[in-house]
Amino acid sequence: MSGLVLKLGPRERVLINGAVIENGDRRSRLSVMTPNANILRLRDAIHPEEARTPVRRLCYTTQLVLTGDTDADEAQPQLLRHIEELSRILTDPDSRKLLTTATEALLDRQFYQCLKALRALIPREDRLLAAARQ
Repeated sequence: MSGLVLKLGPRERVLINGAVIENGDRRSRLSVMTPNANILRLRDAIHPEEARTPVRRLCYTTQLVLTGDTDADEAQPQLLRHIEELSRILTDPDSRKLLTTATEALLDRQFYQCLKALRALIPREDRLLAAARQ
């Protein structure tokens, strides 16, 4: 059996092709068999007012592609450009690896994998911004 397997906790919500689905009282597993379905766990979602930093804005735009609220063909060049800009700032090996992963996923139109790599940069960005404020 192939496809995406979602493991949901009690009352966890997920957005699938524009529909919000809430799990029941027990943990469960869902198999999503439709290829290229737009899926986003709502616990992972970044809200518009939280998208105030470069990495969070990238994550938010990628998220909009996943939810179907932004056209992937229009967003892809913009996302690639912003990832390139970030690569000039985040030069440590770990950040470079995540940015490379995000770029490759984006080029393969694997938007969830792109979002996953970009989200991993948020703690680094938070540390850099905190250090800059001091």
